[in-house]
Amino acid sequence: MEGQKAAQAPRMINIERIMEMIPHRYPFLMIDRVIECVTDSHAVAIKNVSINEQHFIGHFPKMPVMPGVLIIEAMAQTSAVLVVDTLGKASEGKLVYFMSIDEARFRKPVVPGDCVHIRAEKQQSRRNVWKFNCTASVEGTKVAEAIICAMILD
Repeated sequence: MEGQKAAQAPRMINIERIMEMIPHRYPFLMIDRVIECVTDSHAVAIKNVSINEQHFIGHFPKMPVMPGVLIIEAMAQTSAVLVVDTLGKASEGKLVYFMSIDEARFRKPVVPGDCVHIRAEKQQSRRNVWKFNCTASVEGTKVAEAIICAMILD
């Protein structure tokens, strides 16, 4: 129909491409692959949680749990990939800063061996400010959610 965007097929984005798009690196790169990306709409990334990650040394030695702030960071990185995908090549490597994190809820612990699916859905964007509804799930069960507002800077 005239005036409507044509439906776009979801695309995958591998780790090498993610590292071209956002500046995060080990040990702070919190997503391993984007398994579904639709420009200006949403992205779904995965994080494979491993006992070898540094934060498990102290969080917690006898019962390792992925820190909630790192789940939020995975949401932010997934959102940043969607921003860069939407804005195009000129935005690659730019920093996307948190402005706010609202309605954050943690529903179930994330532990080594889990594969976390992070979904970032664009709610709105105005100039360089973007707002996303984000969820994280393991095996179809929601483990966390938040509304993230971020700004992309040169």
